[in-house]
Amino acid sequence: MSKQILLPPSRRSTSRINTPEGVWVYWQCNGRDETSRVDNLSLGGLFVETGKSGPVGSTVKLDFLVQEGQIRAEAIVRRAEPGRGLGLKFTAINDGDRSRMAALMNRIHDLSRERAVRSPGGHA
Repeated sequence: MSKQILLPPSRRSTSRINTPEGVWVYWQCNGRDETSRVDNLSLGGLFVETGKSGPVGSTVKLDFLVQEGQIRAEAIVRRAEPGRGLGLKFTAINDGDRSRMAALMNRIHDLSRERAVRSPGGHA
């Protein structure tokens, strides 16, 4: 009989998708304003690329700069990786912005699927 290895459950309740180069967010935290590229995104949060660090637990106001239109949200800093970026968890987003966020995520998902099909050895 083979031994079964149990992996710890993921703490993340929604899966993240890597974003293309064109997904940016303007954000404010602790009196600082910055515009950063979004590295990955989910309905639960995102990771922004920045050389600046923010204290874990800090509140962040976000304005996405995307073709889907105005998407505003609030988040908290859950993880800081100095020199790389910040992991943010959404704490508030209104219904209209949530539907535009879903449209953004659908567009990103479709783009990643198209790239996989076009790449050598890619699968749909």
